[in-house]
Order: sequence, then C-alpha cells, then structure tokens
Amino acid sequence: MSDGMQGVQTGLAPERPNVLITSVGRRTYLVRWFQEALAGEGEVHVVNSSSLTPAFALADAAEVCPLIYSDEYIPFLLRYCRDHRIGALLSLFDIDVPVLSAHASEFRALGVEPIVAPLQVARACNDKYLGQKLVEGAGIPALATYLSLDDARRALAAGEVSFPLFVKPRWGMGSIGIYAAHSKEELEAMYRLVRAQVASSYVKYESCEDPSHAVLIQQAAAGEEYGMDVMCDLRGEFAGVSVRKKIAMRSGETDIAQVIEPPCEFVELARTLAQVAPHPGNMDVDVFAVQNDDGSYASLRVLEMNARFGGGYPFSHQAGVNLPKALVAWLRGEEPAPDLLAAHKPGLYMKDISVVQLG
Repeated sequence: MSDGMQGVQTGLAPERPNVLITSVGRRTYLVRWFQEALAGEGEVHVVNSSSLTPAFALADAAEVCPLIYSDEYIPFLLRYCRDHRIGALLSLFDIDVPVLSAHASEFRALGVEPIVAPLQVARACNDKYLGQKLVEGAGIPALATYLSLDDARRALAAGEVSFPLFVKPRWGMGSIGIYAAHSKEELEAMYRLVRAQVASSYVKYESCEDPSHAVLIQQAAAGEEYGMDVMCDLRGEFAGVSVRKKIAMRSGETDIAQVIEPPCEFVELARTLAQVAPHPGNMDVDVFAVQNDDGSYASLRVLEMNARFGGGYPFSHQAGVNLPKALVAWLRGEEPAPDLLAAHKPGLYMKDISVVQLG
C-alpha cells in the first residue's frame, strides 16, 4: 500500500453528513445515485467552473467554483467543505484528481475524507507514458510507447513495431487528439497536428511539465476493447471488479456495452492493478483482449487507467453494482453487502439522452 493511502478516516459523521462532487459536469446520474445511497441522511453538493452545468439541476446544493489551476481553487473548496458540513469529496475529472490529492491532508484536517487516489497513482493515471511504465513494472504486457518521432522511426526501422500507430496527447481524456497513422507521412503530419491541438486545449496545463514530450506514439493493441471498474475500499484494498465489452463508442466514451461475468483473467488483472495503483473508490480501466477458441482470454493489454468514476460506470451500475452505496457505507464505518460490488444482472446496455432545466 502506498504512503498516500495512509491517514484514512471515517467520514460522514452526524456533524458532517454531506458529500461534495467536484468537476461534476453532466454526470447527473452519479448525483442521483449518491443521493439514493445517502437515503436522506445527507446531501449531495456539487461544484463546477461554469453555471451551465447539467448536474446543478439535480444536486441538493451547487456553486460555481474557480478553475482547477487557479490559486483560489483549493481555498474555495476548503471553505466550502467547512461551511457546508462536507464529510467526503470526490472528483469526476482526471485533471482535478492530482490537484485534490496534493492537498488531501488539508481536507482531512477539516474532517473531510478525500476519495481520490494518492498523488503518485493519480499522476501515473493521467500520464499515459507513466501509466504504461507502471503496468510494465507490474509484469503486465505493455504497449510499445514512444515520446518522440525519432524514437518511433527507429523502432519502425528495427521492426519492433509496425503500422498502424496511434498518435495522441500524453495527458488528457476522451477522444481529444487521437489519430491512427498508417504510413510515415501520416505519422509525421498527425504528430504535428496533435502537438498543435495540445497547445490549444485544456491539456496544455499538464503538458507544461514536459512540453517537448507531450505527444505519444503508441503501438496499436490487438483484440477487442473492454472496460473494467476496479473497485477498492477507502484504504485502497481490492473490493471488486465489473467487466464490460465495448460495443459502440461516441466522443471517446462507451455508448453501448455488454456487461459480462468477470473472467478469471480480468479478475487477476484487476487485483494486480489495485496492488500497484491503490486507490479509494473506482478506477476506470481500458483493456484490449484476444479471446481464445476455448473461451479463455490471452494478451490482456492495459490501454489507459483513470482514477475516478468513468463514463462506463453506468453500465456496471445498471447491471447491479452500487459503488456509491458501498462508499457511503465505508465512510460511515460500516461494511457494505458483498453483492453491492457484483454485476448480478449481466447483459447488453446502452445510454440514453436526457434534458434538464437549469434555473
């Protein structure tokens, strides 16, 4: 267990019964599911940097906050937690997680439990290059990943990789700036394009850490794409996994998925990831896998890890998983029922569209 998982306390005491969700965006369903988990014994508060935030319409309380990288962001959150009896907080945005994690001790000093990954884990999840190095260090087959055109050219010349290669931002989420290159000419053109897109998008802030290596060139993974919710308790210890086969995607998120009984190969992978990247709550993991003729799985390759509730969690929830309810139980010092973290209604699920009225 990493040092960042030490100091966990029981939140949601009577004097601080409320949960705060930062960078809430349009995740209205998570607001509702945490409200149901609290069962009237606490409120769900949300903040976002824009008043035009769909989840504001459903929350018990909502407020516009400073931008994540503003010097006023953390002081604002600390004041909000103190003034609104917040006992726990979590974020739904990758960029936000390491910022909150870096100030975890300040929240705990107020009696607030931050449900965020330790800083080292949060950074490895946000940095796709470090993420592959973490996976490789755990003995999990990694995807060949390069930080420069020259390195990718040398690997192509040596026969270490072949086209297609994916070009994408080193930091970021969703489908921002991800392209498949099928030739040297495409590779060079797409590399320049992604560099320009990084410089003009929100990922420019994290890319400042290493601007000359802010674009990745990565081996294409064989097989079909799956998503996993790797769920841990507040101490970062493995508690369960839900697995879904991705059927259709839209704007970088899963639109249609088939939730399956977790194959043993995926369970083993989830346990390993929970050990090398301990985190409270959820970690959304993208995996490519080749299925053998006998139904077993081979060549499980981790594409990305996101230390938060991801866009695929609703499929797990509809299939019977209830991580918000389990988190509330842990925060109250209780042990959740084992079936809360099991998908006991596997099958095919798809997202729908809803409209909310603000104001």
